[in-house]
Amino acid sequence: MYCDKYAEQIPVTFVLGFYVTLVVNRWWNQFVNLPWPDRLMFLISSCVQGKDEYGRLLRRTLVRYVNLTSLLIFRSVSTAVCKRFPTMDHVVEAGFMTPEERKAFEKIRSPHLKYWIPIVWFSNLASKAKQEGRIQDSIDLQNLLNEMNLFRSWCATLFGYDWVGIPLVYTQVVTLAVYTFFFACLIGRQFLDPAQHYQGHDLDLYVPVFTLLQFFFYSGWLKVAEQLINPFGEDDDDFEVNWIIDRNLQVSSQSRSSDTALRP
Repeated sequence: MYCDKYAEQIPVTFVLGFYVTLVVNRWWNQFVNLPWPDRLMFLISSCVQGKDEYGRLLRRTLVRYVNLTSLLIFRSVSTAVCKRFPTMDHVVEAGFMTPEERKAFEKIRSPHLKYWIPIVWFSNLASKAKQEGRIQDSIDLQNLLNEMNLFRSWCATLFGYDWVGIPLVYTQVVTLAVYTFFFACLIGRQFLDPAQHYQGHDLDLYVPVFTLLQFFFYSGWLKVAEQLINPFGEDDDDFEVNWIIDRNLQVSSQSRSSDTALRP
């Protein structure tokens, strides 16, 4: 009776509901900020002129820098991508970076993630293309750089979510509150002898139906949060980041060949 009286004072609904809301919002924001290069590829295909070999190489290099930026971010946040590309040698072998670019990349000493270096290469190459007349209008160059800045902000957002996670103590408090509540329910919600005329114990049932339902709902709520707290893992419900990389490569190859697809 003592446990039944004070179990309801554990704010399990408030603590668990706020925690799940926080986790779901983080999960959805990470999905929304996944770096999709489609708009950049369309701009590169339409703004960077030239059907000669140098023009195709220029567009191919710009798109490669975009994919390299997203790959460096995915390597830092995703376990599956890090296993697929454990070292920079694998990045070079996959064609995201040339050996010369790797030397320039490693010359820059920084204790932080250097995902911004391909963005600098992209900006310099786009400015060179404008000077050479490959980009005919300054507005096109501005749109290209603005879209690249938006792409960079998506990558930076993912890096920030990976850098600053939910405090571990909050997860521990929520888990402790849920299990403490149901431990108190295990004792306090037993059905007592109706002959003793205890207040609120007029029934004597073998199965506490609504307590079991409450346990399923609260425990399921907690398990949902535990599954969504890190969407870049290797679980079945996590984001298929390796598929995203392969898909972006396929889309970029199609955008690079779009100028030749219209030839008679």
